[in-house]
Formats: sequence, C-alpha cells, structure tokens
Amino acid sequence: MDKLVIQGGNRLNGTVKASGSKNSALPLMAAALLCDTGEITLERIPDLKDIRTFRKLLDYLGVETSYHENTLRISSSDLRCVKAPYELVKQMRASIYVLGPLLARFGQASVSLPGGCAFGPRPIDFHLMAMEKLGASISIEKGFIEAKIKGSRLKGTTIDFPTTTVGATGNTLMAAVLAEGTTLIKNAAMEPEIVTLCCFLEAMGARIDGTGTTTLEIQGVESLDAKDFTNIFDRIETATLLTAGAITGGSITVSDIDPGHLAAVLEKFEESGCSIITDSGSITLEGTDAIARTDVITNPFPLFPTDMQAQWIALMTQAQGTSHVIDRVYHERFNHIPELNRLGARIEIRNNEATVHGPTRLTGTTVMSTDLRASASLVVAGLVAEGVTEVLRIYHLDRGYEQIEKKLNSLGASITRESYQEFG
Repeated sequence: MDKLVIQGGNRLNGTVKASGSKNSALPLMAAALLCDTGEITLERIPDLKDIRTFRKLLDYLGVETSYHENTLRISSSDLRCVKAPYELVKQMRASIYVLGPLLARFGQASVSLPGGCAFGPRPIDFHLMAMEKLGASISIEKGFIEAKIKGSRLKGTTIDFPTTTVGATGNTLMAAVLAEGTTLIKNAAMEPEIVTLCCFLEAMGARIDGTGTTTLEIQGVESLDAKDFTNIFDRIETATLLTAGAITGGSITVSDIDPGHLAAVLEKFEESGCSIITDSGSITLEGTDAIARTDVITNPFPLFPTDMQAQWIALMTQAQGTSHVIDRVYHERFNHIPELNRLGARIEIRNNEATVHGPTRLTGTTVMSTDLRASASLVVAGLVAEGVTEVLRIYHLDRGYEQIEKKLNSLGASITRESYQEFG
C-alpha cells in the first residue's frame, strides 16, 4: 500500500497542465457500448485507478480496448455479455453507467449493485425509475439489478427527476438515444460532464435538444456511428491545484482548461483575497498572506461543487476568522474533518455544516484517507503543516488524481510516494 509523505512549508509557484476529466471519461467509455460497429478513439483520458477498473469491466463484457498515453481505443462490435459482475462493480459507483447502454442495445442487463466512496447513501433509485419509465422491468435479485424490456426497443417518455442527479441524467441519456420516439428529461443535470456526454452522443448521430439546460429532449435513432472524441479537462483537479496554490500563498497557473466551468469556485477564491486572472485556456491564481474567511454552500452546477467542499475546508483552516461550509448535495461527506483536526485544525461539524475556526497552526502527523476528495484535502493541508505529514491509504486519491504528487512537486512542493504495510 502507498502513502504520500509531505514536507510542509513550501510556497507553490509555476504552471501545470490539467488532466482530462475522470467524471466525464467514465460516461464516455460507457457510451461507446452503444456502437455495434467501428472503433472509437477517446483522447485526453486520464491514467487513473477508476479508468483502469472501468476498462476491466468493458473487457469482461467483451469490448476490445487499448490505452496509451491518455488515448483510449474502444471497439464494442463483439460485445455479447450483458452481465456486470460484483467483483468489478463494487469498486466504483460509476459502473452503473453500463445499465442504460446495455438495455438500449440488447434489451436486457444484469448489473451488480454498485460500491464506491464511503460517505452517505447515494441511492440508484433515480436510475432505476428512469429505466422503468423507458419501458424496462426492473428487479433486484441476489445483489444484481435485473433489467429487461418488452419488444425490441425502449420507448420514449417523459422523466422528471425529483432532484438534480448527474449519474441518472447520464444513464438516461444513453438509454434514450436508441429508444423509439421522443424522451423528455426534466430537471436534468447541467454539469460540464453531462454537456460533454451530449456532445459525444450527438457526434455519433444522436438527436438531442437542450444541451446545457435543465430540459433535454432526445429523439431516438436506430443506431449510432463510431466517432473519435476529445475529453474535457478535470475541473475538480484544477480547482484542487488552485487551492494548493492559495493555501501556500503562491502563484500558479493551470493551463488547458475552460474557466467557465469553474466560475463559482473562482468567485470564492476572489472573496478569500486571492487574485484570479483568466484567459480562454488558463487560470492564474495569485495567493495572499491573509486569507479571508469565506462561507460556502455546495449545490449542483453551476454553483459551488460538492467535490470541492473538503479542499475548501482545508483552505479555510488558514483563513482569518470563522467560516461555515454547508454541503447540500451529500450531507454525510465530512469524514476528512477528524483527520484535519489531527493536524491541528479547529473544525466543528453539526448536521451537514462545518464551522472552521482560523487561522490555526497545522503540525504534520499521520492521517488517513477515507475517500477521494477527503484525500485531496489532507494533501492540501499537509502543504502548510509544519514538519512532515503522512497521508495513508492514497488508493482513494489515485482514483481521481493523475500523478498529483508529480504535479505539485513541479510547482515546488516536497512530496514523496512510499510503500508501507498496515498492521491489524
């Protein structure tokens, strides 16, 4: 097992290139299942644990894949298996994305109930509701979602999600593009990752109106054509790197990005006293020696993302005064707080609100990762902690950050990756 060993106290400066988005890449890979001929080439696919896990799932289903230097090639013409096994699905929740494409193409699917990050329930009820609305019969048998349709195709319908959901919006899109007739998705997610999926599906021949809005209208087609596509940048990785620059009072530029995807986060950086300079393809953050307390409430895009909540709390430990962070997306996503407090932070949690008292002197010690973004918050905090911080169980971090220690080291951090053995 690996850990990161961080020598705190270095101010970060320089330029780093953003990786491709994991949260966009996974549905793009699932969408490739919809094509029964040809090969799809996806560019800018990050080399991450979740990507490798999803590739294993595609391979199990009979899909041919190859990966080299962030380029993924997928051919699903020989796809025959419609069963996604527990051994692979349990490793990440995004495996549920195969449900819609398999149902749309084969009229049936057997997908193990998913696993993933260990914070709060994230039910798949909306996914199943949407598939049933499209004409599938759904049952849960021995830990598997068993889905089957009557006839040869799913049927277009109107689906109104009670709350915005990125995963269910994506799954419904992929099912609806091959359904008979018109499907209307109301209260659809507007995240850039959903917009990117729409663009990919349209490039393959899907007919989608309303991309980037809360109402999507899909006119089903009989088949899709294989097309090459380039993934978008990872906005959460980018924002995490900017947070690392801010907490150390540094000056960093993240390139190959679209600032519009991070408008709400950039606004909060400016409220905290940082200077933000953007152009069409980069963001530059100039830090401050007196970080201002800044309250945050997470909400679906285009508001402040839940995936930046943990990193923002780390930043606020160094702010002048008391700040409040409320997560309205996942109420139990605060497993990082006890670990940040071990470093010397003073954070209280009540219901789904964290109260952060700053600035506090952080001192390096050993801390434990509990999920992907919690891991990132501990790394960010370790950058300013006095002495050495050891972040254990960074397999969580490796699920969503491509060589994060190398990127931070290129900006002036002092981080090494070391192997260790857990006891007990």
